[in-house]
Amino acid sequence: MAAARHRSMSLEVIMMRSLAAAAALWAALAAVGPAQAGAEAAVAVAPQYDTTHVYVAPEDVDRFVQSFIATFGGRSTKQVVATVTPTPSSTTSQLIQTPVGTVSLFGFTTPIPYPFGTERTGYLVTDMDAAIKAARAAGAAVIVQTFPDPIGRDAVIQWPGGVNMQFYWHTTKPDYAPFATVPENRVYVSPDSVEAFVASFRTFSHGRVVSDDAKAPGIEIGRPSDSYRRLRLASDFGRMTVLVTDGHLPYPYGHETTGYEVADLGATLAKAKAAGVSVLVEPYAAGDRTAAIVRFPGGYVAEIHQLGAKAP
Repeated sequence: MAAARHRSMSLEVIMMRSLAAAAALWAALAAVGPAQAGAEAAVAVAPQYDTTHVYVAPEDVDRFVQSFIATFGGRSTKQVVATVTPTPSSTTSQLIQTPVGTVSLFGFTTPIPYPFGTERTGYLVTDMDAAIKAARAAGAAVIVQTFPDPIGRDAVIQWPGGVNMQFYWHTTKPDYAPFATVPENRVYVSPDSVEAFVASFRTFSHGRVVSDDAKAPGIEIGRPSDSYRRLRLASDFGRMTVLVTDGHLPYPYGHETTGYEVADLGATLAKAKAAGVSVLVEPYAAGDRTAAIVRFPGGYVAEIHQLGAKAP
């Protein structure tokens, strides 16, 4: 009897230990689930293949191109007329490639189908299906399912916090020279969504947080008497600045989707003004830089900065 009880207790102990081990394994798998799934696919190409999307009226296309190149240098690809949406539409389309950033320029001659025009950037990916899978696993929503365009495939993604981006895949891989300086994707989010956005985008992009300043100078968002939280991220897609605000933003803050780094801010602004660009925020020094905000013909608003804070 004693031996039988001993064997029964031994079996019970073994079963309990097995169940505990299984529970620990499931907990470990659950803990790495989404992040691990997103980490399986690295789909970035390089920063020079990522563009800011700019929409202007057809009559402003040429003026915008001339002013952007006069400000930053570079060139434009040949303008084409195409359908770049999954439903019927027509737009002029061209790339403006400069040493400090690239613009995908659209001048729609038809109404713009929703939600196009709300995506801030286009990211070239190595594999569209893998990119979609990784984005979903990281917590993004696909708001425009994959569709063909004249040179490849596209989709539109929305990250937590309502940040829209487009993914591109090209049938023939392009070959672009690296930037002299990598531009910043400037993303404004609320305190309620910042943690979800940063975690989601980092998982997808294999990125890292370069800095997280809880008391960044408020002059950077037009409120010199206040402070706010600012994060800077880096990945193979390029740079990103995340501005965490309460939404109480004076114009034009929040309208600028890209920040361009230049060697000489004063000289760049002089060229911009001569080309018909309006300076909305005069140069100011804050943190590690001197910056200004400008508006190009057609309405595109951008931040321009020079590293190394100097008196304006």
